[in-house]
Amino acid sequence: MLDKLSAQAPDALLALIKMHAADPREDKIDLGVGVYRTNEGGTPVFRAIKQAEQRLLDTQDSKSYLGPEGDSGFVKALMPYIFGKDSTLGDRVEGMQTPGGTGAVRLAVSLAAKAGVKRIHLGMPSWPNHAQILEDVGVETVAFDHAKADGTADIDAVLGAIRGAGDADAVLLHGCCHNPTGIDYTAEEWTAIAEAFAETGVLPILDIAYQGLGQGMEEDVEGVRTVLAKVPEALVAYSCDKNFGLYRDRVGAFYMIAREADQVSAIASNANALARANWSMPPDHGGASVRILLEDEGMTRVWLEELDEMRTRMRRVRARLAAADNEAPGLGLAALADQNGLFAMLPLSKDQIASLREDHAIYMAGSGRINVAGLHGGNTEKFIAALSDVTKG
Repeated sequence: MLDKLSAQAPDALLALIKMHAADPREDKIDLGVGVYRTNEGGTPVFRAIKQAEQRLLDTQDSKSYLGPEGDSGFVKALMPYIFGKDSTLGDRVEGMQTPGGTGAVRLAVSLAAKAGVKRIHLGMPSWPNHAQILEDVGVETVAFDHAKADGTADIDAVLGAIRGAGDADAVLLHGCCHNPTGIDYTAEEWTAIAEAFAETGVLPILDIAYQGLGQGMEEDVEGVRTVLAKVPEALVAYSCDKNFGLYRDRVGAFYMIAREADQVSAIASNANALARANWSMPPDHGGASVRILLEDEGMTRVWLEELDEMRTRMRRVRARLAAADNEAPGLGLAALADQNGLFAMLPLSKDQIASLREDHAIYMAGSGRINVAGLHGGNTEKFIAALSDVTKG
């Protein structure tokens, strides 16, 4: 049977990683891989996570099964940061641990499909795995334009998607730090989005993968909270990979907001059954480390300080790139100052991207997406000069 399978196209980003690794040039720049990098180019383990892991090592007395819901203490410890300390959701919300944000999105889509959702509206461009998950689950993807040419969100398109959705539709939105564009909705736009969801009754699926890396922990989820305050039900996917630096430990959470508190149990039982069939139960180490961190005021303070350092560094890079566009108009960088998170999209052709790679040792995705954190004091000027070279004329 297996010889009936045809070869699938290799992952473009993985191919880019291999090309960068094989490049002997010492001044090469990697803007493709979506991980945070320090000013020295490293992706270290958070200091607070190191402390939490040491405590886990010292105190954990068993590695017995936890069940498909994972570490319930981890799930509850995250909730004040996502929904707010004064959240009014009460007993209408239930959560469970997942293998990364990817697992959370997969579970959200699978649960929506089990509830009768046939189509999910998705702003494009989006994280490539969104569409892959929708296709694999068997849900139709209905695309709308997320961004306008001026580097701002196309709010008319998202409102059109919500208002034009049918009874068997849901709409998937990024909570903050949009991947790949870095273009987020303003507070006023989130209010309009929330009102559209409330008017239509369309199910929102909200993917929060980068809280704390945009404007701040509270600021980055204000839009999500605005929506949840207006709608009767919603699904929320959450990732700790970026804001806790737990990429390879696959730490995520999935939350279900029900119309009534007495519906939560039935909804959660379906999510548990889907999780059991997909991965049985999530890996424990990373989630337990986050729980320990969030239960300790000292560790939490160190973690938030580290997030502040990361966010400040990326905003500094964005400001420098935007200033370069003012110095030499036409680079397509001006809008980056008002965008958020790790990523941005540059208006480059495939030939220009190839020239950056071949002539300047600068590696980025073929779509023009760059990881802003790949730039630092030692290579930003080289990048600006190379960009000027390939875009001149």
